[in-house]
Amino acid sequence: MDDIPKIGITGMPGVGKTETLKKIIGFLEEAGYLIDGMVTEPIIEDTKRVGFKVVDWQTKEEQIFAHIDFEDKEKVGKYGVDITALDVIGIPAIEKAVTNANVHIVIIDEIGKMEMLSERFCETVISALDSDKPIMVTLHKKSRTPLLQDVRRRDDIRILEVTPVNRNLLPYKIEKIMKEKLPPLY
Repeated sequence: MDDIPKIGITGMPGVGKTETLKKIIGFLEEAGYLIDGMVTEPIIEDTKRVGFKVVDWQTKEEQIFAHIDFEDKEKVGKYGVDITALDVIGIPAIEKAVTNANVHIVIIDEIGKMEMLSERFCETVISALDSDKPIMVTLHKKSRTPLLQDVRRRDDIRILEVTPVNRNLLPYKIEKIMKEKLPPLY
């Protein structure tokens, strides 16, 4: 089990966890690896972040997950959160990535406060981490939710922090770690 690369990317909000993950995905896809799972993309209006959407990496299906205009939803900070986006897009994307034998690497972006509102999401994350698939996840840095605590305590996941200083080099470092541990493609 130790040889299966499992990487957690953490950092402060807005530091570039998703961008770092997407750079690594780009490198690995270019090398021929098939990657699947979910990413959380910011919704930007007039240079301000107003929400997030959940995206299936392979199909590009997406649904708005959190928005400042979601009044009647559960709140995390200034955002109203619609967990049905996880049920419809995020969770199925992760499950598909874990069960598809052709997928080399599972991605989950992000394990954070908003996502914790879905018990099913939490169960899906643990099951993905317990699988024998290589995985890359992004983690909320400060949150102390039980799931994040459990992920941080695991001895089979290596957690690296994105900072403004290392943000340009970290994708190359993680790509190298993944490639060293992934089985050769051909």
